[in-house]
Amino acid sequence: MTEALALHASAIGEAGAVHGKAGRRGVTSDWMELERSRGISITSAALRFEYRDHVFNLVDTPGHADFSEDTYRVLAAVDCAVMLLDAAKGMEPQTLKLFEVCRHRRIPVITFINKWDRPGREPLELLDQIEARTGLRPTPVTWPLGIAGNFHGVVDRLDGRILRYTRAPGGATKALETELTADQAAAELGEDWARASEELGLLEAIGADHDQKLFEAHETTPVLFGAALPNFGVARLLDALVDLAPAPSPRTEVSGRARALDAPFSGLVFKVQANMDPAHRDRIAFVRVCSGRFERGMVLTHGATGRPFATKYAHSVFGQERSTIDDAYPGDVVGLVNASALRPGDTLYAGPAAEFPPIPSFAPEHFAVARSRDTGRAKQFRRGIEQMDAEGVVQVLRSDLRGDAAPVLAAVGPMQFEVVQHRLATEFGVEITLDRLEYTLARRTDAASAETLARQRGTEVLVRGRDQALLALFTDRWRMRSVARDHPELTLEPLIADTTDDADA
Repeated sequence: MTEALALHASAIGEAGAVHGKAGRRGVTSDWMELERSRGISITSAALRFEYRDHVFNLVDTPGHADFSEDTYRVLAAVDCAVMLLDAAKGMEPQTLKLFEVCRHRRIPVITFINKWDRPGREPLELLDQIEARTGLRPTPVTWPLGIAGNFHGVVDRLDGRILRYTRAPGGATKALETELTADQAAAELGEDWARASEELGLLEAIGADHDQKLFEAHETTPVLFGAALPNFGVARLLDALVDLAPAPSPRTEVSGRARALDAPFSGLVFKVQANMDPAHRDRIAFVRVCSGRFERGMVLTHGATGRPFATKYAHSVFGQERSTIDDAYPGDVVGLVNASALRPGDTLYAGPAAEFPPIPSFAPEHFAVARSRDTGRAKQFRRGIEQMDAEGVVQVLRSDLRGDAAPVLAAVGPMQFEVVQHRLATEFGVEITLDRLEYTLARRTDAASAETLARQRGTEVLVRGRDQALLALFTDRWRMRSVARDHPELTLEPLIADTTDDADA
């Protein structure tokens, strides 16, 4: 979908494929070797392009549940989200979780039901599922002509156009779009047009029409149908983003005040990534401009330390590619190079101090002890682990008992461990072993509780590197509840405070 959007915005000349055929280029946003070999997005990527006199800063996020924490960090920096639903699978668990994050942050959501060129569910069934599971009322902006797997085109409910699509050879270039009259649609599509007309009448009867105020209030979600691979319905999604997605608005600080868009510069670091390009071997921090004008070379204040931060090397990013950027405005994403002091959640500002809410971490459910296979590469091992921790690839936990040579890696999903192994081997030349631990959940605790917890069976207390928080690990929920019941004075808090955590936290 990212490729298709960039193609229709003329930012690229040919769309790549996640599972590309011989001779077809790879996906722009999937720059990591492991992403291309596995055919999935592993890390979020930013792409800046223009369309209809608007500047888009599109952040492509991983769809796999194991990397939902990366997606969560991105949601702290955006003004609108596009949720992709598979026409056959419908609402998947990780998608529902991110819908909940959007609800909490009041981020408007546009829903795109993808892969309509393949067999799938009934469109009305998918609308019912969206409303039942998210609480958002779906308001279709386009409606499919033909059932899933027999996709002819769409009816645009906002302007009444009937669009028929013809796939370009290979799907790497824009699909041919032909506008039909109602009579032409009836003659060419027959039963499929009759079915769509009946469903459109039903949608009109129940008042499932787009309302901009309800959309921006996160009460409704505009819905579009299409298929990204053959580029069907993608141009209409771009138009919907121009016409419906809200422009940047003042962002609320920790104090509760909203920092005006025309206030002096402020920005939120939402992602840090190293070694994107083997030719550079540097570290880049992705900063969303929240207020004011960014000018390359300006000296900002790093909110976490109070120290000055120079911005001589500032880039506009398009996947793995980058180019120097001289200025940027609210809503833009700026890549700051060699930003070793910055971490996700940090605030940068000029003029009056600004502090935006920190980005909490997901509660990990998988734990493993990492060790270098070659003790002679201990220095490279430590550097690599520190880099993975700084980027948020995994959470790194330590204790005096285990020592620095055997840190515990904590992850939301097991595939994060694969990423760590791959990156340590390719970027730092370190082969590691991973010994899985039996723990399945973690809770924040304090020094007063740590001594008691350390004596409990099936429990261990470790220090998280990124913020020095004390975390208590438990083998299962039953064990945690048992310890809490026997020692009610203990501090056991969920690791993430502003999304739906389990009820017994």
